[in-house]
Amino acid sequence: MYVLGIDVGTQGARALACDAKGNILAQAERPFAREQRATEPGWFEQSPDDWWQATTSCLQGVCAQMRGAGLALAGIGGLSVTSTSGTLVAVDRDGHALGNAIMYNDRRADAEAAEVNQAGQALTAKLGYRFSASFGLPKILWLQRHDPPRYEKARYLLSPTDYVIGKLTGEWGVSDYSNALKTGYDLMEGCWPDFFQAQLGVEIARLPRVVAPGAPVGATTAGLGAATGLPAGIPVLAGMTDGCASQVSTGADAPGQWNSTLGTTLVIKGVTRELIRDPLGRIYCHRHPDGYWLPGGASNTGGECISRRFARHRLDDLNAQVLERAPSPLLFYPLEGKGERFPFAQPEATSFMIGQAGDDLDVYVACLEGVAYVERLAYQVLQSLGAQVGAEIHAAGGATRSRPWLQIRADILDKTLLVPATGGGAMGAAIVAGGGTLYEGIVPAAQAMVRIVDAVPPRPDMRSAYDEAYGRFRQACAERGYLSPDERLQGM
Repeated sequence: MYVLGIDVGTQGARALACDAKGNILAQAERPFAREQRATEPGWFEQSPDDWWQATTSCLQGVCAQMRGAGLALAGIGGLSVTSTSGTLVAVDRDGHALGNAIMYNDRRADAEAAEVNQAGQALTAKLGYRFSASFGLPKILWLQRHDPPRYEKARYLLSPTDYVIGKLTGEWGVSDYSNALKTGYDLMEGCWPDFFQAQLGVEIARLPRVVAPGAPVGATTAGLGAATGLPAGIPVLAGMTDGCASQVSTGADAPGQWNSTLGTTLVIKGVTRELIRDPLGRIYCHRHPDGYWLPGGASNTGGECISRRFARHRLDDLNAQVLERAPSPLLFYPLEGKGERFPFAQPEATSFMIGQAGDDLDVYVACLEGVAYVERLAYQVLQSLGAQVGAEIHAAGGATRSRPWLQIRADILDKTLLVPATGGGAMGAAIVAGGGTLYEGIVPAAQAMVRIVDAVPPRPDMRSAYDEAYGRFRQACAERGYLSPDERLQGM
């Protein structure tokens, strides 16, 4: 029996099929027809139709590969989906998207986030996080206030994961408790809080029913065959956020284990026995399938600084020279756009570069190092809040394809990076599907399906140089007001 995983990311979609041991049988990746659109300063939107078009194209590719390899599509025992967390898509009763989705990195709902934090003080105190504009609930409130016709037409207010599952099954209005977190779902009580309606006027009836990741939602419909190649009747399991799915894909599933997923943005997640609370709102905690907690956060920095500055065809040549040039003479905070959410919450933050570049290679190395400095700061923030971080980090995301970047990150973090055979959201979604079909839960599925194939240790001779550069990076952030006085005093 096989399982399928689908990942709808920021720039495109990916799907893969694997067996019960995690061996990849087929996979496909497709870019979106259009990039995110900044219709106003700080606004970012995408068309759900583009998500679905890329998803169906991926599924066609996977199904064709499986048939070509002599693998019966009837052997697909289940599938699941992951996508961005905090993105909002409104649909009508028939599941038709009402305009563009408001993306996770959209900043239009800053004022609404403050109002939600005021109304939801009991919830945020209990769960230890704060709402920001990157969360779904402030976006819903913005929609209600600034686009009432669309809000009134909306039967359901969903995440991209919920939307794609609805397209696959025809079952609308179902979500999972990892995607529901940023919409304000109470993970302890297992319900939507009363303050939504009582103080914000947001009708709970417009929100989805929430189930556990890996719970059955429905099955693929007969009408999908022409668009996707999938036969009808394949069980579809509730998904996870992209960060949670990527964590699952690396095998970081026990207390004390941590995962960094580095793609367009950097997402860090781990497992703790106790709930980690952050009064500054930089992190939030999902629920672990076994009752533990999954604290973590997402930075607005990541691989986007590479894709915006360097043509894809140049990357192999640049990567071949990276380790000879590192450390870079530059100090770079590689933020594309305005505003940061983790490891510091600063809506006015912008990028900076200190030093003089000799050539493009200096800038390229500075991009790689800058993301790693952000990553190091993120782990130190987590430690300052009481999390235990060991000597190894499980790594996932597109950045794992660059061995030099893995080495630079290991050097700056002073930790060994563990790389699975296949990491990322699509693999995590496949494991979630396996947990609901092939195994008795997501953790047993991950233990059976994840295989670590590379370990990248830090180079001791680089420690001093990178410790010094990281200190200057922290100082530059402090001088710009990005770190609070408490953070500066801790000397992380």
